Amino acid sequence: MTRKSHGRATDLRGVSRLAVDAATGLTDLVETMHHNITSASSVAGVVPKGRTTGITGLVYGTIRGVTRLVGGGIDALLGQLGLMLGEGSSSPAREAVLAALNGVLGDYLVATGNSLAIPMRLHRNGLPLELTGEGLASAAPQPGEQAGKLLVLVHGLCMNDLQWTRQGHDHGAALARDLGYTPIYLHYNSGRHISTNGREFADLLESLLKAWPAPVTELVIIGHSVGGLLARSACHAGHASVHTWLPSLRKLVFLGTPHHGAPLERGGHWVDIILGVSPYTAPFARLGKIRSAGVTDLRYGNLLDEDWANRDRFAHARDQRKPVPLPDGVDCYAIAATTGDSAGDAKDRILGDGLVPLASALGRHVNPDRTLPIPEANQWIGYNMNHLDLLGKVEVYAQIKRWLAP
Repeated sequence: MTRKSHGRATDLRGVSRLAVDAATGLTDLVETMHHNITSASSVAGVVPKGRTTGITGLVYGTIRGVTRLVGGGIDALLGQLGLMLGEGSSSPAREAVLAALNGVLGDYLVATGNSLAIPMRLHRNGLPLELTGEGLASAAPQPGEQAGKLLVLVHGLCMNDLQWTRQGHDHGAALARDLGYTPIYLHYNSGRHISTNGREFADLLESLLKAWPAPVTELVIIGHSVGGLLARSACHAGHASVHTWLPSLRKLVFLGTPHHGAPLERGGHWVDIILGVSPYTAPFARLGKIRSAGVTDLRYGNLLDEDWANRDRFAHARDQRKPVPLPDGVDCYAIAATTGDSAGDAKDRILGDGLVPLASALGRHVNPDRTLPIPEANQWIGYNMNHLDLLGKVEVYAQIKRWLAP
């Protein structure tokens, strides 16, 4: 099986559904994001120059070129692109492009029925799982893993399940090796509303546990960035629907999760200035009012439909979220990062990890009613780290392992 939902040239033809001018600008945006992330530059500092190269550069260049044409010319050139990529093929670079595209415009792709919209699925070893008893036979635990210990990892905005591997390390694979968990990865369109994704994730977990070939003795979820908000939203949806997976959830680990939002999104019409601080976020300065629902949900950390329904999501407004408690009976843990050298220095106060401030990542709020009751023993701060370092630093993994160890 391949990641065929996005591996065919027919998927790329969905680009023709975008307006010509918008598509050209969006391609520049996504390519810049991809280039900045893969360049491994510091979170705060000079934005790296240049474009991507190799097959990734070919993809971007071709998309940019065909958007200047009309009608059948687009399909013809995209068909040629499909031949160059290989019909039915996939690659980490291609998946990164699609994930970034969905992060910045995913709600529009869904609304227009565009084939580039990523469907939500659970993956193992990079491949989608069929949530049936027969289908899950392919997900049988590997040597050292225990069938009853499930670990679900939820990626962040503009990312995908393959990007849990960073600097040769994958928290899921390491926890399988060291503690016997069976890791499963959520792959989803991060540009949709968090509450929409949360409901669908809750339904997927219900199907997974019902079809899993062995009794589930322990379920753990690790969410990076927006993935942590999605996990909390799923817990709320699971409780409302009286799902059977929720009582199996033992621990919930948040990595750089913006529980109370990210100030970079709150900038409104100042967004182009504020986002330019970091090379990882500078491309968002071009978004204006086309940025996705997933992005605007980050203003305050929306988890529920009522947080955004019947409101202009681009308008300046105060925090009107309905407080959502942490799930009952679940041990919750929060890891935050800061580019600062020590608590309280300028980078720590202003930038946090470059995307999420410390207080938000730890669930703290000036309003005590909104502060999440995560015990101090369940909080950890990594210094001289950025948002993406939370995926690959050995110190971060060591702390997660300590918390999850029996």
